[in-house]
Amino acid sequence: MLENLSERLQNIFSGLKSKGRLTESDINDAMREIRLALLEADVNFKVVKAFIARTKERCLTAEVMDSLTPAQNVVKIVLDELTVLLGTSSSKLVLSSRIPNVIMLVGLQGSGKTTAAAKLAWRLKQQNHSPLLVACDVYRPAAADQLQTLGGEIGVRVYRGDGRDPVKIAREGVQDAIDHLRDVVIIDTAGRLHVDEDMMAEAEAIKAAVKPDQILMVVDAMTGQDIVNVVQAFAERVDFDGVIMSKMDGDARGGGALSVREVTGKPIKFISSGEKPDSLEEFHPDRMAKRILGMGDVVSLIESAVRVQQEEEAMEAEEAERVARGNLTFDDFITMNRQIQKMGGVSKLISALPGGDKAMGSGQVDEKALDRMEVIINSMTKAERAKPEILNGSRRARIAKGAGTTVQEVNQVIKKFNETKKMVRKMTSQMEQNQARKGKKGKKGSKKSRGLRIPGMGAGMPGMGGMSMSDLRELQKMMEQK
Repeated sequence: MLENLSERLQNIFSGLKSKGRLTESDINDAMREIRLALLEADVNFKVVKAFIARTKERCLTAEVMDSLTPAQNVVKIVLDELTVLLGTSSSKLVLSSRIPNVIMLVGLQGSGKTTAAAKLAWRLKQQNHSPLLVACDVYRPAAADQLQTLGGEIGVRVYRGDGRDPVKIAREGVQDAIDHLRDVVIIDTAGRLHVDEDMMAEAEAIKAAVKPDQILMVVDAMTGQDIVNVVQAFAERVDFDGVIMSKMDGDARGGGALSVREVTGKPIKFISSGEKPDSLEEFHPDRMAKRILGMGDVVSLIESAVRVQQEEEAMEAEEAERVARGNLTFDDFITMNRQIQKMGGVSKLISALPGGDKAMGSGQVDEKALDRMEVIINSMTKAERAKPEILNGSRRARIAKGAGTTVQEVNQVIKKFNETKKMVRKMTSQMEQNQARKGKKGKKGSKKSRGLRIPGMGAGMPGMGGMSMSDLRELQKMMEQK
């Protein structure tokens, strides 16, 4: 999503950076190109007009035109205005002291409300809340069944009621939460293919019946210019508090995501970019703006690393020492694979780095490759996983047969494994040399400094060599202050 816009803007800025000084004509040409890029991304034309006017006015000041690095100043201004367009600051979901808190989801049919309800329930459950899902969509076939299935997968209770009267179901759902000591109620309402009076009247009736603490509108990020009319209609009738932007991993132009805040004044609270329960993330306007301009999202990457590292505290110092020295086993390889999956997969990890989206190009990372690799490794014996050097021809043939694959693929896995070991050893050596130059002492790979383990990256985050938990948190604070 938004990759084309990101590429267009980066090309425009590359052209500006090639010039020592900028003229007013250069600024006008750049603004024209940015306008076209935004319109092609399906951003609302009124939003584009206001954005370009503000940006151009700031770019034509003497402070920018007479500076030694005018192109960098233009990029900074565009970044600032893009952040303002997306919402300036993050808007978190704040629960009131009321028990139970009631959160009502609204939106058109197909926007992803039911899935978003389950993801929000999972997120709240991870924060030690006890959510209850209430199925108030009585019109779409199997809508309640879908919510029931999703609730079962994440271990959250679902209230379905009589399956006929949405207002009654919502009211009874709140009472059910009280009876079963649930502190948050998430109401999944019905939608339509387009805005109509019946849908709005029902949403208003449910709102009046349960008096929700928060109303969140679920918006399909793949919706184009029509998103403006939809969000305006919901804002007028139910006065929602924030937006959940779903399907951010789609391949549409995604300009709707850039229009919502400007049109309604309502903040985007969450974005969803996958089908898994943990794919609902808090929305940070500044980080999204940097991603669009090809600056990456290192802060989110660090947060993911910290979260994974907190979950992986069982690794002993001796094992960390062995891994840091590059003495990997295939069991370590599987551990690395699972850590990457917890961080959202290879694609998410790469795209979060500065220039990552551009480096990936139009090609897609094969996320299943690591899974296939794990199947092959699981077909090995315990001794073979611990001592890969014993894998001769006959053993490889047996492993291929057990994994349902070919000997060639087994050989490829072993080759990648050996390359990773070499890279880990090389990075460890470089880190030790750097420490020696700085006069630092201490054993590399101790429990204090082991860092997150990533395939091909040794005992540290990519480019962050062997950082400890405190290092990651300190870097996170530094990034957020910029």
